[in-house]
Amino acid sequence: MKELLIIAIGSALVNNVVLSQFLGICPFLGVSKKVDTAAGMGGAVVFVITIASLVTSLIYKFILSPLGFEYLQTIVFILIIAALVQFVEMFLKKAMPPLYNALGVYLPLITTNCAVLGVALTNVQKEYSVLQGVINGIGTSVGFLIAIVIMAGIREKIEYNDISESFQGTPIVLVTAALMAIAFCGFSGLI
Repeated sequence: MKELLIIAIGSALVNNVVLSQFLGICPFLGVSKKVDTAAGMGGAVVFVITIASLVTSLIYKFILSPLGFEYLQTIVFILIIAALVQFVEMFLKKAMPPLYNALGVYLPLITTNCAVLGVALTNVQKEYSVLQGVINGIGTSVGFLIAIVIMAGIREKIEYNDISESFQGTPIVLVTAALMAIAFCGFSGLI
């Protein structure tokens, strides 16, 4: 149990996928303009990464590895992730049309979000069991959710501040992301 808690905290805070591994930057910067949209994207990423971690771990351990097809892992993982994203996209389009419209082009980008593939490959690389892989996926995706919601909150506050013209737009967002990354370095003493 202690080991699973260390994996979860480590992947969520210490090795945050966005702020320390720099994976998933595109949706992090693109969808973090409003907290509601960021939370929706974070929720979708939590679902996709968690399910992808489970399915990819099972397929790797029970199909690819026993048959000696480990070299196909990247292609198989990408196909699994693409199918999961299609499922999420259909669900959001039917159940939550405002969120679906707000996410726009960034929802299909979860397919190419390197954070999702990164978690699946990390689970294989670190030789996690299926349970450890799922916990790593949950921790990583919750870390993504935390980072994107914090960024969205900061961006909403920045919108009403007087910022010099040279820092308006993308420059201040990148400076904010850099400061958040430095702040998350403080979590390195947790584990």
